Amino acid sequence: MASPFIFGFGQAAGVVAFAFGVMLLGLSLQAVGQQRSVPLSAYAGFDYTLAVFAIIGGFVVGLATADWTAGIFLVGIGAALVALTASTRFSVPSGA
Repeated sequence: MASPFIFGFGQAAGVVAFAFGVMLLGLSLQAVGQQRSVPLSAYAGFDYTLAVFAIIGGFVVGLATADWTAGIFLVGIGAALVALTASTRFSVPSGA
């Protein structure tokens, strides 16, 4: 959420990055604890959806504003989230 301010991205990239950060933070807060409101089986799907949002947002920012630095950054964040989600085992630890 702070990347547009740190790297000096434009307003469109700031909106996309802030919206992505808010959704990611909201999802992470809902998935913690034994009384989570997001089922663990749906968590990976939400992660992939957020990754697609970041990738599409990066392309839209790049095409609409010609700010390709911000666009590539957002696409990279989305690709990193895809890789991280694909390598995560979504299971409840034993004894929990």
